[in-house]
Amino acid sequence: MGPDAQLTGVRLGGADDVVDLRLSGGKIAALTPSAAPAATLILPLMADAHVHLDKTFTTRRTGAGAVSLFDAIERMQADKSNWTADDLYARASLAMEKAYRHGVAAMRTHVDWNTAEVPVAWGVMDDLAREWRGRVDLQLASLSPIDLLAESGEQIAAHVRKTGGVFGAFIYRNDGLADKVADVFALSDAHDLPLDFHVDEGLESEAQGFDLIVDQAAQRRDGPSVLCGHACSLSVRPQDEVKAVLERAAAAQVGLVVLPTTNSYLQDNAPDRTPRLRGIAPMKEAALAGVDVIIASDNVCDVFFPYGDYDLFDVYRGGVHLAQLEPAAWIDAITQGAARWCDGAAVTPLTVGAPANFIAVQASDLHDAISRPSAVRHIYRNGEILA
Repeated sequence: MGPDAQLTGVRLGGADDVVDLRLSGGKIAALTPSAAPAATLILPLMADAHVHLDKTFTTRRTGAGAVSLFDAIERMQADKSNWTADDLYARASLAMEKAYRHGVAAMRTHVDWNTAEVPVAWGVMDDLAREWRGRVDLQLASLSPIDLLAESGEQIAAHVRKTGGVFGAFIYRNDGLADKVADVFALSDAHDLPLDFHVDEGLESEAQGFDLIVDQAAQRRDGPSVLCGHACSLSVRPQDEVKAVLERAAAAQVGLVVLPTTNSYLQDNAPDRTPRLRGIAPMKEAALAGVDVIIASDNVCDVFFPYGDYDLFDVYRGGVHLAQLEPAAWIDAITQGAARWCDGAAVTPLTVGAPANFIAVQASDLHDAISRPSAVRHIYRNGEILA
Protein backbone atom coordinates (compact mmCIF):
# COMPACT_ATOMS: atom_id res chain seq x y z
CA MET A 1 0.00 0.00 0.00
CA GLY A 2 1.09 3.56 -0.69
CA PRO A 3 2.77 5.79 1.89
CA ASP A 4 0.97 8.49 3.82
CA ALA A 5 0.87 11.76 1.88
CA GLN A 6 -1.18 14.92 1.47
CA LEU A 7 -2.21 16.82 -1.65
CA THR A 8 -3.17 20.45 -0.98
CA GLY A 9 -5.28 22.75 -3.12
CA VAL A 10 -7.28 20.01 -4.81
CA ARG A 11 -10.44 20.14 -6.90
CA LEU A 12 -12.36 16.88 -7.29
CA GLY A 13 -13.70 16.53 -10.83
CA GLY A 14 -16.00 19.40 -11.71
CA ALA A 15 -16.55 20.56 -8.11
CA ASP A 16 -16.09 24.19 -7.10
CA ASP A 17 -14.76 23.53 -3.59
CA VAL A 18 -11.02 23.30 -2.96
CA VAL A 19 -9.89 20.64 -0.50
CA ASP A 20 -6.80 18.96 0.91
CA LEU A 21 -6.63 15.22 0.26
CA ARG A 22 -4.82 12.95 2.70
CA LEU A 23 -3.66 9.47 1.70
CA SER A 24 -2.98 6.66 4.13
CA GLY A 25 -2.60 2.92 3.63
CA GLY A 26 -3.42 3.15 -0.05
CA LYS A 27 -6.79 4.81 0.61
CA ILE A 28 -8.27 8.30 0.66
CA ALA A 29 -8.07 8.98 4.39
CA ALA A 30 -9.50 12.51 4.57
CA LEU A 31 -10.90 15.37 2.50
CA THR A 32 -10.84 18.70 4.32
CA PRO A 33 -11.45 22.31 3.22
CA SER A 34 -8.24 23.92 1.98
CA ALA A 35 -6.82 27.38 2.40
CA ALA A 36 -4.47 26.84 -0.55
CA PRO A 37 -5.28 27.98 -4.10
CA ALA A 38 -6.45 25.26 -6.46
CA ALA A 39 -3.42 23.64 -8.08
CA THR A 40 -4.41 20.03 -8.73
CA LEU A 41 -7.43 18.48 -10.41
CA ILE A 42 -8.30 14.97 -9.22
CA LEU A 43 -10.32 12.67 -11.48
CA PRO A 44 -11.37 9.06 -11.02
CA LEU A 45 -9.63 6.42 -13.10
CA MET A 46 -11.24 5.91 -16.51
CA ALA A 47 -13.15 3.15 -18.30
CA ASP A 48 -12.84 2.85 -22.09
CA ALA A 49 -15.93 0.87 -23.02
CA HIS A 50 -15.47 0.58 -26.80
CA VAL A 51 -12.08 -0.22 -28.34
CA HIS A 52 -10.69 -2.59 -31.01
CA LEU A 53 -7.48 -4.16 -29.75
CA ASP A 54 -7.37 -6.63 -32.64
CA LYS A 55 -7.16 -3.81 -35.20
CA THR A 56 -4.90 -1.41 -33.32
CA PHE A 57 -1.46 -0.21 -34.51
CA THR A 58 -1.89 -1.52 -38.05
CA THR A 59 -1.74 1.81 -39.91
CA ARG A 60 1.79 1.15 -41.19
CA ARG A 61 0.44 -1.90 -42.99
CA THR A 62 -2.98 -0.65 -44.12
CA GLY A 63 -2.16 3.00 -44.74
CA ALA A 64 -4.39 5.84 -43.61
CA GLY A 65 -6.93 7.97 -45.43
CA ALA A 66 -9.90 5.62 -45.85
CA VAL A 67 -12.70 7.48 -47.65
CA SER A 68 -15.60 5.58 -46.05
CA LEU A 69 -16.46 3.07 -43.37
CA PHE A 70 -16.72 0.28 -45.92
CA ASP A 71 -13.43 1.24 -47.56
CA ALA A 72 -11.81 0.94 -44.12
CA ILE A 73 -13.48 -2.43 -43.52
CA GLU A 74 -12.19 -3.76 -46.83
CA ARG A 75 -8.64 -2.57 -46.19
CA MET A 76 -8.64 -3.99 -42.67
CA GLN A 77 -9.92 -7.31 -43.97
CA ALA A 78 -6.92 -7.49 -46.29
CA ASP A 79 -4.59 -7.07 -43.30
CA LYS A 80 -6.02 -10.03 -41.39
CA SER A 81 -3.57 -12.43 -43.01
CA ASN A 82 -1.02 -10.80 -40.66
CA TRP A 83 -3.08 -11.47 -37.54
CA THR A 84 -1.02 -14.24 -35.97
CA ALA A 85 -1.20 -14.81 -32.23
CA ASP A 86 2.19 -13.13 -31.80
CA ASP A 87 1.20 -10.13 -33.91
CA LEU A 88 -2.09 -9.66 -32.05
CA TYR A 89 -0.45 -10.06 -28.64
CA ALA A 90 2.30 -7.54 -29.38
CA ARG A 91 -0.07 -4.86 -30.67
CA ALA A 92 -2.74 -5.35 -28.02
CA SER A 93 -0.18 -5.46 -25.19
CA LEU A 94 1.20 -2.11 -26.30
CA ALA A 95 -2.32 -0.70 -26.27
CA MET A 96 -2.99 -2.01 -22.76
CA GLU A 97 0.25 -0.52 -21.47
CA LYS A 98 -0.55 2.87 -22.97
CA ALA A 99 -4.08 2.86 -21.58
CA TYR A 100 -2.84 1.87 -18.12
CA ARG A 101 -0.28 4.67 -18.07
CA HIS A 102 -2.98 7.19 -19.03
CA GLY A 103 -5.23 6.16 -16.16
CA VAL A 104 -7.58 3.63 -17.75
CA ALA A 105 -8.64 0.88 -15.34
CA ALA A 106 -11.27 -0.95 -17.42
CA MET A 107 -11.83 -1.60 -21.12
CA ARG A 108 -14.24 -3.42 -23.40
CA THR A 109 -12.62 -4.57 -26.62
CA HIS A 110 -14.56 -5.72 -29.64
CA VAL A 111 -13.10 -8.72 -31.45
CA ASP A 112 -13.96 -9.35 -35.11
CA TRP A 113 -15.75 -12.71 -35.45
CA ASN A 114 -16.51 -13.19 -39.14
CA THR A 115 -16.85 -16.98 -39.44
CA ALA A 116 -18.37 -19.67 -37.27
CA GLU A 117 -14.93 -20.63 -35.95
CA VAL A 118 -13.47 -18.96 -32.89
CA PRO A 119 -11.01 -16.29 -34.11
CA VAL A 120 -7.38 -16.43 -33.00
CA ALA A 121 -7.83 -12.91 -31.61
CA TRP A 122 -10.46 -14.08 -29.11
CA GLY A 123 -8.01 -16.45 -27.42
CA VAL A 124 -5.25 -13.84 -27.42
CA MET A 125 -7.50 -11.20 -25.84
CA ASP A 126 -8.79 -13.70 -23.30
CA ASP A 127 -5.19 -14.41 -22.27
CA LEU A 128 -4.49 -10.67 -22.05
CA ALA A 129 -7.54 -10.19 -19.84
CA ARG A 130 -6.09 -12.65 -17.33
CA GLU A 131 -2.62 -11.10 -17.58
CA TRP A 132 -3.87 -7.56 -16.94
CA ARG A 133 -6.54 -8.29 -14.34
CA GLY A 134 -6.25 -5.85 -11.46
CA ARG A 135 -4.46 -3.24 -13.57
CA VAL A 136 -6.80 -2.87 -16.56
CA ASP A 137 -9.83 -5.13 -16.34
CA LEU A 138 -10.46 -6.21 -19.94
CA GLN A 139 -13.87 -7.36 -21.14
CA LEU A 140 -14.31 -9.04 -24.55
CA ALA A 141 -17.22 -8.43 -26.95
CA SER A 142 -17.70 -10.46 -30.10
CA LEU A 143 -18.31 -8.42 -33.26
CA SER A 144 -20.06 -10.33 -36.03
CA PRO A 145 -22.04 -9.23 -39.08
CA ILE A 146 -25.65 -9.77 -38.09
CA ASP A 147 -26.19 -11.90 -41.21
CA LEU A 148 -23.60 -14.39 -39.90
CA LEU A 149 -25.46 -14.65 -36.60
CA ALA A 150 -28.53 -15.81 -38.50
CA GLU A 151 -26.47 -18.87 -39.49
CA SER A 152 -23.95 -19.39 -36.69
CA GLY A 153 -25.25 -17.33 -33.81
CA GLU A 154 -25.93 -20.27 -31.51
CA GLN A 155 -22.38 -21.57 -31.83
CA ILE A 156 -20.84 -18.12 -31.35
CA ALA A 157 -23.08 -17.21 -28.42
CA ALA A 158 -22.26 -20.47 -26.64
CA HIS A 159 -18.53 -19.78 -26.80
CA VAL A 160 -18.93 -16.13 -25.79
CA ARG A 161 -20.93 -17.28 -22.77
CA LYS A 162 -18.33 -19.94 -21.90
CA THR A 163 -15.56 -17.33 -21.81
CA GLY A 164 -17.58 -14.66 -20.00
CA GLY A 165 -17.84 -12.20 -22.89
CA VAL A 166 -20.39 -9.84 -24.42
CA PHE A 167 -22.40 -10.74 -27.54
CA GLY A 168 -22.16 -8.22 -30.37
CA ALA A 169 -23.32 -7.54 -33.90
CA PHE A 170 -22.67 -5.10 -36.74
CA ILE A 171 -25.84 -3.68 -38.29
CA TYR A 172 -26.27 -1.43 -41.27
CA ARG A 173 -29.42 -1.56 -43.41
CA ASN A 174 -29.46 -5.37 -43.64
CA ASP A 175 -32.31 -7.19 -45.37
CA GLY A 176 -34.89 -8.65 -42.99
CA LEU A 177 -33.30 -6.71 -40.17
CA ALA A 178 -36.23 -6.76 -37.73
CA ASP A 179 -36.25 -10.57 -37.60
CA LYS A 180 -32.45 -10.74 -37.34
CA VAL A 181 -32.38 -8.30 -34.42
CA ALA A 182 -35.11 -10.33 -32.70
CA ASP A 183 -33.01 -13.47 -33.17
CA VAL A 184 -29.97 -11.79 -31.57
CA PHE A 185 -32.08 -10.85 -28.55
CA ALA A 186 -33.34 -14.43 -28.35
CA LEU A 187 -29.75 -15.70 -28.27
CA SER A 188 -28.91 -13.13 -25.61
CA ASP A 189 -31.81 -14.34 -23.48
CA ALA A 190 -30.98 -18.02 -24.00
CA HIS A 191 -27.34 -17.59 -23.01
CA ASP A 192 -27.76 -14.68 -20.55
CA LEU A 193 -25.39 -12.49 -22.57
CA PRO A 194 -25.10 -8.69 -22.51
CA LEU A 195 -25.49 -7.14 -25.96
CA ASP A 196 -23.33 -4.56 -27.71
CA PHE A 197 -24.25 -3.38 -31.21
CA HIS A 198 -22.34 -1.43 -33.83
CA VAL A 199 -25.36 0.20 -35.43
CA ASP A 200 -26.18 2.78 -38.12
CA GLU A 201 -22.57 3.88 -38.59
CA GLY A 202 -23.32 6.13 -41.53
CA LEU A 203 -25.14 9.25 -42.65
CA GLU A 204 -28.16 7.75 -44.39
CA SER A 205 -31.36 8.64 -42.58
CA GLU A 206 -32.85 5.34 -43.74
CA ALA A 207 -30.43 3.49 -41.42
CA GLN A 208 -32.72 2.83 -38.46
CA GLY A 209 -31.38 -0.31 -36.84
CA PHE A 210 -31.18 1.60 -33.56
CA ASP A 211 -34.98 1.81 -33.52
CA LEU A 212 -35.32 -1.96 -33.95
CA ILE A 213 -32.90 -2.61 -31.09
CA VAL A 214 -34.84 -0.24 -28.85
CA ASP A 215 -38.12 -1.96 -29.80
CA GLN A 216 -36.72 -5.37 -28.87
CA ALA A 217 -35.26 -4.10 -25.60
CA ALA A 218 -38.60 -2.52 -24.72
CA GLN A 219 -40.31 -5.91 -25.00
CA ARG A 220 -38.18 -7.30 -22.17
CA ARG A 221 -39.16 -6.80 -18.58
CA ASP A 222 -35.69 -7.77 -17.46
CA GLY A 223 -32.64 -9.07 -19.22
CA PRO A 224 -28.95 -8.52 -19.92
CA SER A 225 -27.74 -5.01 -20.70
CA VAL A 226 -27.95 -3.50 -24.19
CA LEU A 227 -25.41 -0.96 -25.44
CA CYS A 228 -25.39 0.66 -28.89
CA GLY A 229 -22.32 2.23 -30.43
CA HIS A 230 -22.15 4.89 -33.16
CA ALA A 231 -25.79 5.54 -34.21
CA CYS A 232 -24.42 8.20 -36.55
CA SER A 233 -27.56 8.29 -38.68
CA LEU A 234 -29.46 9.80 -35.75
CA SER A 235 -27.51 12.99 -36.48
CA VAL A 236 -29.28 13.44 -39.83
CA ARG A 237 -32.80 12.23 -39.02
CA PRO A 238 -35.75 14.56 -38.31
CA GLN A 239 -35.66 15.99 -34.82
CA ASP A 240 -39.08 14.67 -33.80
CA GLU A 241 -38.13 11.11 -34.83
CA VAL A 242 -34.89 11.33 -32.88
CA LYS A 243 -36.60 12.66 -29.76
CA ALA A 244 -39.17 9.86 -29.84
CA VAL A 245 -36.69 7.02 -30.28
CA LEU A 246 -34.33 8.41 -27.63
CA GLU A 247 -37.19 8.57 -25.14
CA ARG A 248 -38.03 4.94 -25.93
CA ALA A 249 -34.35 4.01 -25.55
CA ALA A 250 -34.24 5.60 -22.11
CA ALA A 251 -37.36 3.73 -21.02
CA ALA A 252 -35.87 0.46 -22.30
CA GLN A 253 -32.51 1.20 -20.59
CA VAL A 254 -30.54 1.02 -23.84
CA GLY A 255 -27.18 2.73 -23.47
CA LEU A 256 -25.40 4.78 -26.14
CA VAL A 257 -21.64 4.97 -26.62
CA VAL A 258 -20.39 7.89 -28.69
CA LEU A 259 -17.03 7.69 -30.48
CA PRO A 260 -16.07 11.28 -31.33
CA THR A 261 -12.64 10.65 -32.86
CA THR A 262 -13.42 7.83 -35.30
CA ASN A 263 -16.83 9.11 -36.33
CA SER A 264 -15.74 12.69 -36.92
CA TYR A 265 -12.76 11.41 -38.92
CA LEU A 266 -14.54 8.81 -41.05
CA GLN A 267 -18.01 10.24 -41.67
CA ASP A 268 -18.64 12.65 -44.55
CA ASN A 269 -15.11 11.95 -45.73
CA ALA A 270 -14.31 12.74 -49.35
CA PRO A 271 -11.06 13.74 -51.11
CA ASP A 272 -10.34 17.46 -51.40
CA ARG A 273 -13.49 18.48 -49.53
CA THR A 274 -13.90 19.68 -45.95
CA PRO A 275 -16.52 17.57 -44.12
CA ARG A 276 -19.82 19.25 -43.36
CA LEU A 277 -21.35 16.50 -41.23
CA ARG A 278 -19.41 14.97 -38.34
CA GLY A 279 -21.47 11.85 -37.67
CA ILE A 280 -21.59 12.26 -33.91
CA ALA A 281 -24.81 10.88 -32.43
CA PRO A 282 -27.06 13.47 -30.69
CA MET A 283 -25.52 12.80 -27.30
CA LYS A 284 -26.86 15.86 -25.50
CA GLU A 285 -30.39 15.08 -26.64
CA ALA A 286 -29.92 11.46 -25.58
CA ALA A 287 -28.76 12.47 -22.12
CA LEU A 288 -31.68 14.89 -21.74
CA ALA A 289 -34.04 12.05 -22.67
CA GLY A 290 -32.55 9.93 -19.89
CA VAL A 291 -30.31 7.66 -21.98
CA ASP A 292 -27.06 6.55 -20.34
CA VAL A 293 -24.44 8.08 -22.70
CA ILE A 294 -20.74 7.30 -22.55
CA ILE A 295 -17.66 8.35 -24.53
CA ALA A 296 -15.01 5.91 -25.73
CA SER A 297 -11.91 5.72 -27.92
CA ASP A 298 -13.03 3.23 -30.61
CA ASN A 299 -10.17 2.84 -33.11
CA VAL A 300 -6.56 3.80 -32.41
CA CYS A 301 -3.83 3.88 -35.06
CA ASP A 302 -5.66 1.81 -37.66
CA VAL A 303 -7.33 2.52 -40.99
CA PHE A 304 -10.57 3.61 -39.30
CA PHE A 305 -8.75 6.26 -37.25
CA PRO A 306 -4.99 6.53 -37.82
CA TYR A 307 -4.21 8.55 -34.69
CA GLY A 308 -4.57 8.27 -30.92
CA ASP A 309 -2.64 6.92 -27.95
CA TYR A 310 -5.27 5.21 -25.73
CA ASP A 311 -5.57 8.46 -23.82
CA LEU A 312 -9.27 8.52 -23.03
CA PHE A 313 -9.06 11.95 -21.43
CA ASP A 314 -7.84 13.29 -24.77
CA VAL A 315 -10.83 11.63 -26.49
CA TYR A 316 -13.11 13.26 -23.91
CA ARG A 317 -11.43 16.62 -24.61
CA GLY A 318 -12.17 16.14 -28.32
CA GLY A 319 -15.77 15.30 -27.54
CA VAL A 320 -16.12 18.46 -25.44
CA HIS A 321 -14.93 20.52 -28.42
CA LEU A 322 -16.80 18.70 -31.20
CA ALA A 323 -20.13 18.34 -29.41
CA GLN A 324 -19.93 21.58 -27.42
CA LEU A 325 -20.28 19.75 -24.10
CA GLU A 326 -20.24 21.23 -20.62
CA PRO A 327 -17.13 19.50 -19.23
CA ALA A 328 -18.28 18.85 -15.66
CA ALA A 329 -21.54 17.30 -16.84
CA TRP A 330 -19.72 14.72 -18.97
CA ILE A 331 -16.72 13.54 -16.93
CA ASP A 332 -18.84 10.62 -15.69
CA ALA A 333 -19.08 9.46 -19.32
CA ILE A 334 -15.45 8.31 -19.21
CA THR A 335 -15.23 7.36 -15.52
CA GLN A 336 -17.86 5.78 -13.28
CA GLY A 337 -20.66 6.01 -15.82
CA ALA A 338 -18.59 4.15 -18.39
CA ALA A 339 -17.33 1.66 -15.79
CA ARG A 340 -20.87 0.45 -15.16
CA TRP A 341 -20.91 -0.90 -18.72
CA CYS A 342 -17.64 -2.84 -18.60
CA ASP A 343 -17.37 -4.18 -15.06
CA GLY A 344 -14.85 -1.54 -14.05
CA ALA A 345 -14.60 -2.21 -10.32
CA ALA A 346 -11.28 -0.35 -10.09
CA VAL A 347 -12.95 2.91 -11.15
CA THR A 348 -13.76 3.96 -7.61
CA PRO A 349 -15.36 7.14 -6.25
CA LEU A 350 -13.33 10.02 -4.85
CA THR A 351 -14.60 9.56 -1.30
CA VAL A 352 -13.08 8.99 2.11
CA GLY A 353 -12.30 5.31 2.60
CA ALA A 354 -12.12 4.54 -1.11
CA PRO A 355 -8.90 3.20 -2.68
CA ALA A 356 -6.51 5.97 -3.67
CA ASN A 357 -6.91 5.24 -7.37
CA PHE A 358 -7.15 8.47 -9.34
CA ILE A 359 -5.64 10.84 -11.88
CA ALA A 360 -3.96 14.02 -10.60
CA VAL A 361 -3.65 16.77 -13.20
CA GLN A 362 -1.55 19.86 -12.57
CA ALA A 363 -4.44 22.16 -13.43
CA SER A 364 -6.64 24.46 -11.38
CA ASP A 365 -9.91 22.97 -12.63
CA LEU A 366 -11.47 20.93 -15.42
CA HIS A 367 -11.55 23.81 -17.90
CA ASP A 368 -7.85 24.43 -17.27
CA ALA A 369 -7.05 20.75 -17.87
CA ILE A 370 -8.99 20.73 -21.15
CA SER A 371 -7.37 23.96 -22.26
CA ARG A 372 -3.83 22.70 -21.69
CA PRO A 373 -3.20 19.23 -23.14
CA SER A 374 0.39 19.48 -21.90
CA ALA A 375 -0.66 19.75 -18.24
CA VAL A 376 1.27 17.11 -16.29
CA ARG A 377 -0.75 14.10 -15.12
CA HIS A 378 0.16 11.56 -12.45
CA ILE A 379 -1.71 8.27 -12.13
CA TYR A 380 -2.21 7.00 -8.57
CA ARG A 381 -2.89 3.31 -7.92
CA ASN A 382 -3.38 2.37 -4.27
CA GLY A 383 -1.81 5.64 -3.19
CA GLU A 384 1.36 5.34 -5.24
CA ILE A 385 2.26 7.19 -8.43
CA LEU A 386 2.89 4.97 -11.43
CA ALA A 387 6.45 5.25 -12.64
